[in-house]
Amino acid sequence: MRHARRRVVRRVTRLAAVGGLLLGGTMVTHAVASEPGTPDAVPFSTASPGDGAAAGPGAALVQRLGTSRTAGTWVGEDGRTVVAVTDQEAAEEVRAAGAEPKMVRHSMDDFDSATRTLSSAPRVPGTAWLKDYRSNQVVVRGDSTVSADDWSSLTDVADGIGDFVRMERVEGAFTTRLAGGLPVLSTAGRCSAGFNVTDGEREFILTAGHCGPQGSVWFSDSGARQKVGTTVGGSFPGDDYSLIAYDGGKAGDNAGVVAVGGNKGVRITGVADPTVGQRIFRSGSTSGLRDGEVTALDVTVNYPEGTVGGLIESDVCAEPGDSGGPMFSEGIALGVTSGGSGDCRSGGITYFQPVTKALADLDLKMIVAPGAEGGGGSPSPAPSQAQGVTAPDAATPGSSTPVRGILPDPSTLVSRLADPRNVGPGLLVMGGSLVALVASRWIRAEQDRKAYRRQYSATWG
Repeated sequence: MRHARRRVVRRVTRLAAVGGLLLGGTMVTHAVASEPGTPDAVPFSTASPGDGAAAGPGAALVQRLGTSRTAGTWVGEDGRTVVAVTDQEAAEEVRAAGAEPKMVRHSMDDFDSATRTLSSAPRVPGTAWLKDYRSNQVVVRGDSTVSADDWSSLTDVADGIGDFVRMERVEGAFTTRLAGGLPVLSTAGRCSAGFNVTDGEREFILTAGHCGPQGSVWFSDSGARQKVGTTVGGSFPGDDYSLIAYDGGKAGDNAGVVAVGGNKGVRITGVADPTVGQRIFRSGSTSGLRDGEVTALDVTVNYPEGTVGGLIESDVCAEPGDSGGPMFSEGIALGVTSGGSGDCRSGGITYFQPVTKALADLDLKMIVAPGAEGGGGSPSPAPSQAQGVTAPDAATPGSSTPVRGILPDPSTLVSRLADPRNVGPGLLVMGGSLVALVASRWIRAEQDRKAYRRQYSATWG
């Protein structure tokens, strides 16, 4: 059942989103043709960014036992928390807390020492490393752009660390997911919006940092007539987040909702850090709603543009244009799309900037959705703070809400792309081949959207 459900969602909507209404996954209605009224009171998430308790029920155990006696925590297939431990006394404490211990050889201290050594070696673009809690190994990956000589040199470094470092070559290339979609455009590039956030007075879009430098001006249409806002801050490389200030200061209605296709949206009700093994969902303007599993935390990726650390890794797919799009589960905001390798036809690896880190650095709060009756609802607790952790096969995107006008009329799609007046800043007139590609994607998506709606209609109404 788990695999059947995942196949349905992973095949869902490859959206050919253009123009002003769907900006990545977030409804950003302030910048569109008709602006609905802003709610009298917009609730904010009170989740504490970077709060260790939000990273899963095993996080408190790991913190209490210490890095010399533990080596990570994850969610098992049955939803039970697993904690890697290095001694029997720690295992007994884990059992007493209601979690499942797993005895391992190497501690988190060993992992940290290994990654410090890798970071001090000469930088090789196209490589990444992570702490694989479940195998008790540090994994070093090299994509197809890494030369044999560079890979051999990095292998020598790994051999010097110890036999718990595993070397892997992967297909494709680790790239930031910039370009390819048309939801948010500027001379800096094209990206998807992530989540709406606020400093208590002004409202912003949180998206990927590589999408554009400070001062980039963003539009919701390829004709540069509907201004969204301007990039006012961020961090890349090092981190991968940036902030787009709304033109006018407010996001408008549906600010706490992320769109997932089929005229449906998901209410965002809080913020947390994910747990390894957790089922997550990602929405992007190129490939729509996709689901996968968190496979690693605190990942370092050496993109061609620079090194980014502290990323979340998942086996969910993503494609160019999905950069900055939201990653969430059970209505809890978790990350924004950074980059990866592969695509949604053959599968791949995708990396996400944790939302908690970005909010903490920027001193902002997430805008959460009003309650079902339209009032200001209280933020939901993180999944880890509720009744245990949801088993991966039972997890859903979150509470559904209808959203209006988030998809372009397919009858106008080709004419809008072919209109020379709709050429965005810095873009050339799109040829007939691109029109045919986008149109064919739209047609192929119809069957997938229907399958998606059938799958979730029972639980989402």
